[in-house]
Amino acid sequence: MQLKFKLLSLFIFGLIFSANAQHEMHMPAKKDSTKNKMTDTMSMEMDHGMHNMGDMKMESPMSHAYSLNLPMSRNGSGTAWLPDASPMYGLMYHSKKWMYMLHGNIALRYTKQDVGDNGKRGGDKFDAPNWFMFMGQRKVGEKGLFHFSSMLSFDRLTEGGAGYPLLFQTGESWKGQPLVDRQHPHDLFSELSVAYTYSFSKKSDLSVYLGYPGEPALGSVAFMHRPSALANPDAPISHHWNDGTHITFGVATLGFRYDKFKIEASSFNGREPDENRFDFDKPRFDSYSARLSFNPNKNWALQVSHGWIKSPESLHGDENVNRTIASAIYALPIGENQNLNATALWGMNKTKGHNSENAVLIEGAYRLKKLSFYTRYEWVQKSVEELNLDENIYGENLFGVNALSLGLNYDVLNLSKFKTAIGGQVSFYNTNGALNTLYGKNPIGAQVFIRIYPALMKM
Repeated sequence: MQLKFKLLSLFIFGLIFSANAQHEMHMPAKKDSTKNKMTDTMSMEMDHGMHNMGDMKMESPMSHAYSLNLPMSRNGSGTAWLPDASPMYGLMYHSKKWMYMLHGNIALRYTKQDVGDNGKRGGDKFDAPNWFMFMGQRKVGEKGLFHFSSMLSFDRLTEGGAGYPLLFQTGESWKGQPLVDRQHPHDLFSELSVAYTYSFSKKSDLSVYLGYPGEPALGSVAFMHRPSALANPDAPISHHWNDGTHITFGVATLGFRYDKFKIEASSFNGREPDENRFDFDKPRFDSYSARLSFNPNKNWALQVSHGWIKSPESLHGDENVNRTIASAIYALPIGENQNLNATALWGMNKTKGHNSENAVLIEGAYRLKKLSFYTRYEWVQKSVEELNLDENIYGENLFGVNALSLGLNYDVLNLSKFKTAIGGQVSFYNTNGALNTLYGKNPIGAQVFIRIYPALMKM
């Protein structure tokens, strides 16, 4: 374990020292649409002026990843949208024609599920959930935009093959057994994608996205990229009701935007990543999804999507899932280094011959200078199969699980363009009394962590 953390530390500090030459981008405070456009134009012109090489003006685009006519702050995960008012954390720098961004998050922590040891399914662990992204884009002609994204995670080294303990979490497997009450590790290569967008006008774009792996047009922005969830080291226990397809080995998406709307369709590999987190799984374009996104103003991002997913679980290869998701993401800049972010979503999984399983998530984060306070509430219907229970004892019931997490972190150190925060979190669970012999009555989870992440980008 010490060797794993040393390797991670060397990687992190390498990123930090390489960031010294990067340029910060500052987001404008916007009061009305007219000023927004003027401010955006002036800011972009000023930024381009600062990146001249002699008398040669920089041509690198400061725009959304999949549109020359949208702000960068709308970037989510895959091709999903965030509100334009979302805070951006990361590093940006330019060459003559390219713009690059670096983003990431790591939490070195101790987590203990089932504080008090009242149940049989809790666990504890020293670990470090993590992910790192590197992206780049450039103009192609006057109306074209090329973009690439890469995302790496060293979870397999810091979490082990069975992942980290998390009560009532389900999904994927280890050594041929379903992972229950544990969050699976993410693959080393979590995204390697390219995209091309053609702008017909300021209001309309057509984009093509290819990933191996990548993220299809299904669900909201994945949890690790939502501003309302950035400070929370845990994955939601509703992960596989909303964004469980965010690592898909083989995905192709076609998207068309008109003004405030975007409609997308994807073909992708329905099978979730296998147990080998370092390989590339066989691409199968056997599943499909469609998503409609709508950003009515700078503060809101709404979406509804549906997916027809073939055989997602390797242990239940004969089961296909219909997944429906609706979500709303809200962002409100309040002042300098002060913002409020929230997400509400509903997801439903339907498998032939089984009852529909629903999930609701509501989470929020309030940031005030160095302090970040966050909370997450979830209600998820977990089946006997999901929880790996004996049907002869528990029947074919669905168990409604309530989970409430409260946490905070406080910045204590700045390392170049990166911040280091200390934090803690407490999670409260409640479910059907029939599960008390396994989980205890109202189990509690807790953790303390040191979080390293890039600074807020400002304009």
